[in-house]
Amino acid sequence: MPDTAVSSPAEVQVTLSESAVKRIAALLSRESADAKLRVAVNGGGCSGFQYVFDFDTRIGEDDVVIEKNGARVLIDSASLELLRGSEIDYVTEMVGASFQIRNPNASSSCGCGNSFSV
Repeated sequence: MPDTAVSSPAEVQVTLSESAVKRIAALLSRESADAKLRVAVNGGGCSGFQYVFDFDTRIGEDDVVIEKNGARVLIDSASLELLRGSEIDYVTEMVGASFQIRNPNASSSCGCGNSFSV
């Protein structure tokens, strides 16, 4: 898939809050020009699945790309199935700041919000 490919919002069904867009764009401004934020779901964590956030410069054949106001996010197709309908947000609280995923597919999640079960 070419580096400029962007999936349509109807295909992806994962949204980015304005707060997440601003934070992702700020983080990417410190990385290489072709960097994107990869959001994935891996097995593990205290609830069965865990969210993983990392930078990546390569777009895989099964990746979807979400691009909004300078924020570029990659999600592989297997993770997308578990994230469909989710919103990726960036929240600042008294105890710290972090990305949070509001996932309607999660039947339960751990207290820290980094892992979930379906």
